[in-house]
Amino acid sequence: MEQKREKFSSSLTVFFATLSSAVGLGNIWMFPYVVGQNGGAAFIIVYLGCVLLIGLPTLISEFIVGRGTRKNVCGAISKVTDKRRFKSIGYIAVLSTFCMLFFYTVVAGWVYSYVFKALFGVLKGVTAEEAAQIFNSTSLGPISPIIWQVIVLVVAGSILGMGVKSGIEKLTKVLMPILMGLLILCVLRSLTLPGAYSGIEFLLKPDFSKVTVSVILSALGLAFFKLSVGTGTMVTYGSYFTEDNNLIGTAGKVAIADTGVSLLAGLAIFPAVFSFGLAPTEGPGLLFNTVPLIFAKMPGGSILSIIFFGLAAMAATMATISLLEVLIALFTEELKISRKKSIIINILIIVLIGSLAALSANPDGVLANIKIFGFTIFDSLDKFVSNILLPINGLLVILLLGYGVSKDFIIEQLTNKGRLKNQKVVSLLTFVIKYVTPILILIVFVKSFV
Repeated sequence: MEQKREKFSSSLTVFFATLSSAVGLGNIWMFPYVVGQNGGAAFIIVYLGCVLLIGLPTLISEFIVGRGTRKNVCGAISKVTDKRRFKSIGYIAVLSTFCMLFFYTVVAGWVYSYVFKALFGVLKGVTAEEAAQIFNSTSLGPISPIIWQVIVLVVAGSILGMGVKSGIEKLTKVLMPILMGLLILCVLRSLTLPGAYSGIEFLLKPDFSKVTVSVILSALGLAFFKLSVGTGTMVTYGSYFTEDNNLIGTAGKVAIADTGVSLLAGLAIFPAVFSFGLAPTEGPGLLFNTVPLIFAKMPGGSILSIIFFGLAAMAATMATISLLEVLIALFTEELKISRKKSIIINILIIVLIGSLAALSANPDGVLANIKIFGFTIFDSLDKFVSNILLPINGLLVILLLGYGVSKDFIIEQLTNKGRLKNQKVVSLLTFVIKYVTPILILIVFVKSFV
């Protein structure tokens, strides 16, 4: 089976594939609304610290495990260590992947529906009130959200059926640059709106009095979510990396590009939020209430809205693909199920449970009254993944690299068997992985529970 595994064809395609997994809707949907709910600029500074000291070392660690073993997440953990206490990493990663797909595909379905709304002129010239009504009708259900969720999974499954090179690689290297270009266009238009300065100030002028333990925990969860660590995605993608790929360089480029796209998304959305008198704390519907207003004021906005939501849908699809690939690799390699059957089985599982999230996302939804610790099913899945599963698994991966595998294995992967002359960087990174990152994660967890 190992000889039959595909690989990405070059370092450039490795970058675009991993970036597409990190970007997705996390930047365009989750980052703006989490920033809005947690006080703006001060949260962003905390988030950047979490990316540098926690997210980036964890991302590199997952790359090491993936390329060093050339296996799915469970197979990789079993191969890289024989210490029983680390075996749970693979299982937690699989649970994280499933739980994330349960609610992520709901949001991706909303984006897909907005593509057709833009095509048929529903978003043309909308007011703030009309935009809110359109989003409410999109997420309310009971049938529509599930149908769109299924469509997302079918599209992602069809692409995965083409394989790594013909499916994942081809689409990501074409679509991601175009999406970023359109996002810049949105930023330029948003900054010219009346009252845009208030949005810029909210995003860039920190008020540290708003930083609480909850804010730090949210920043930590977002750092893991945004870099796609803790789910096994980067272990799986790492197993497809080329032998000459610079793991530290790739991780650094992905982290920088991902953060840049997140900030661009904030600059595209928050000036418009303040310009139209909307609340930055609005939550998951922020993107769907704001972006249509931006295009409504732009020359040629109807066409641009079609293009933007179409590409946003593809970005969501790329992230969905990266998550699904974790499960497909597991089913094909560990359970010996064909790729086609693995795709079908996993789609059915996700739809079966994910429909509960779809019907609870809207406050007036069919299942909105069902609460888990005070949260809807949709919000519970979001918080369970971002605030618990991803940080816990990230911590375990860091401890695995720091204390569960040989130092020679790490050095071999980070130096490409000695071909890269980066020994000082490797020494610093191994120190951070062993002593700094795990302590920071533990401090955040202890404070959150206290």
